[in-house]
This record gives sequence, structure tokens and C-alpha cells, in this order.
Amino acid sequence: MDPLADPACLLPPLRQREPGLLARIEELVNLDSGSWSAEGVNRVADRVQARFREGGWRVERHPHRPGPDWTGPRLGDVVVGRRTGGLPPSLGRRLLLLAHMDTVFDDGTAAERPFHTRDGRAYGPGVTDDKAGLACGVEAVEVLCDLAGFADFAEITMVCSPDEEIGSPSSRPLIEALAAGHDVAVGLEAARVSGALVSARKGISAFTVEVTGRAVHAGIRPREGVNAVLEAAHKTLALQALNDRWKGVTCNVGVLRGGTRSNVVADRATLHVEVRATTTAAFDLAMAEVERIVQATTVPGATARLLPSHRHPPMERTAAVAALVAEAQEVARRLGFEVEDAATGGAGDANTTAAVGLPTIDGLAPVGGEAHGPTEWLDLGSVVPRTALLAGLLARLGRAPNPD
Repeated sequence: MDPLADPACLLPPLRQREPGLLARIEELVNLDSGSWSAEGVNRVADRVQARFREGGWRVERHPHRPGPDWTGPRLGDVVVGRRTGGLPPSLGRRLLLLAHMDTVFDDGTAAERPFHTRDGRAYGPGVTDDKAGLACGVEAVEVLCDLAGFADFAEITMVCSPDEEIGSPSSRPLIEALAAGHDVAVGLEAARVSGALVSARKGISAFTVEVTGRAVHAGIRPREGVNAVLEAAHKTLALQALNDRWKGVTCNVGVLRGGTRSNVVADRATLHVEVRATTTAAFDLAMAEVERIVQATTVPGATARLLPSHRHPPMERTAAVAALVAEAQEVARRLGFEVEDAATGGAGDANTTAAVGLPTIDGLAPVGGEAHGPTEWLDLGSVVPRTALLAGLLARLGRAPNPD
């Protein structure tokens, strides 16, 4: 069977293997893997590594090696699987698949609400973000290469990150290095609720602003104090005013803390802030204004500093991305359905590959919704057709010229 000429030939073997695929998704969902739980993420990494080895992939595992500036806990490992095709890089393409093993949920969540199905949907922590993407990515490649016998590509690499939900501080350098050696990136985040693929993602900068003042007795010597909370309030107003100053820019001061008690002029205040933007140009303008706001002083004597947390540049819908969307739409038509593409406000590892110039399309996992919440769901009816879409797209991209 030729999945390039007829991607529908992938549907029968995928339907036959569907019970095993759903069982693997269930197993992954029932493993807690919050980003900050290295032990939990590595339990998922163990399953992914074993699955790669069973399927004949070449496997690499990269432990977290924190640098001197890292102050957080140890993070989980990165797992990379590789399949070699039948074409040299001069004729075939090197395709990079992006998935992540971490979730936003604390340990114990899987026991509280384990994987279950109801009315055509599966539920559970991380079921669609991104446990289904992990399982379906491996499945698509193995059905394409092993059952359909497709080898007209140079290499398929699947990188499974442990820290996407916190901005990929550990895995980003590796993802950037892998991107430099590949021709196209395909993100395995869920398709939108509408079924749309993701052709653009907002950039995100998350950061902390620390404001310092001077503490004195609020009733006896108030004029000698420097109120850090008041300065933080002024900065909050200025930061919130960035919303829509440039098209597609949002800014949110999500947390403001300061002071110790009502009879002391506050000498400390902290803001936790997030800026998002749809284009690199708007992103840079917004962050330049953030820097100005942080350095400016309204309350005499107050000082402030900005501490970055994580940053993802925007993933923009370029001509190369539009070409990838068109390829995916043609595969979908041959499978008997239509797909659109959409922009989303969430950032992820697709932003990283796009930022280094690699043509990137995302949303190639099955359809799901309400990610990060207690009712996160996966559309079970989409699992087989969307896995066929992914496999069929890889077949087209393996032979196709490098998008530009």
C-alpha cells in the first residue's frame, strides 16, 4: 500500500491497532507527571523509552543538567527517538516531531480522577495535553514505516520533552539543536476543539518584578518611608495598559504581593506578570515598554528589577507554514474530511522550532479540549483519523521539497 497515493490505506491497520493505542494512552494518563515532579515525568519517560525500543527506534535519553543560574528542583529527562528512512538527506527530508511528557497537575491527581471514558470522550489529567500526542506520534510513525513500508524520507525524530508546561527551560537547548538538523517540525499538541490545525501561536514572556522600598512605622514616620506596594500598584496599572496597545498583545499582572502588616510602610512588593503577542515585532515593542515601566519610578526612592521566568517567541503563520497547512489539508481530504487552521494564544515547543527558522505546523494530535482543567477531554472518534492524518502528512513531507 502507498500512503502517499492513498492515505486511506492507513485506516484499516490503525483501526485494528486502536485498542492497544487507547490502552497506552490510558497508561500514560494514569501516571502523574507534573512538570516539577522529576520522578513522575521520568515514569512516563520510562514508558516512552521502552515503547521506542520495542519499535526498533534508536533512543537517546538526556538527563536534566542544571546550570549555575538554575534555582529550581531537578527536572525530568528528555527522550529522543529516531527512525532512519531510505533516502539520503540530499533527496529525503528530516522530520522533527514535538511532544511533551509533563502536565500541569500535581501528584495525586491521576488517582483522584483516573482515565475513564464517557459518551465518546476520554477524560483524565493530561489526556489531550499531551498524553494522546505522545502515543499517537509513535503509532503514526510505526504504522507508516513498518506496516505501510514507507521509507521515502531521510529521518524521523521524535523529541519528548519533560518541561513544556513551564517553558522548556531544560529541553529548549536540545530542541533548538535538533531543529538545526531537520527540515520540518510537526507539533503533536491536540487539534483545536473545532478540529483545526495550529498554524500560529502567540509568543509569551513570563517574568517577576521585584520592587524595593523603605520600611518605617506607618503612624509615626510615614513620610520617611518608601512604599513598595504603592510603586507596585503604579507599575500594575502601567503594565495592564499594554493590553492591545499593539494588535494581538496581552499583558496580565496575575499576582501582586507586598508588605508585612498595616502599620509598616511596605519595603517589598512582587508582581508576577505575563506578556503575550502574535508577532515578533509586537512582542519586541511590548517587552521594550515593560523594561521602561520597570525602570521608571513613580514613588521617589523606590527601585525595581525584572527577573525573567520563561520566554517563547511567537510562532507566525509564514508562507512556509501555509504550505504545510495545504499539505495537511490535502491528506485530510483524501481521508474523507476537511481541516482548517487557526491561531492560538498558547505557546509551546513549536514556538521554539519556529523561532530558529524551521517551518513548523502544530495540532496534529487527535481533537481535545479543556486542557489544564478538571474536565480535560479527548475525542475518541478522532484518534484513528487524526493519527492517519499525521502519518499521511509525514509521507508527503518526506518526499516533498523543503518548504520555503
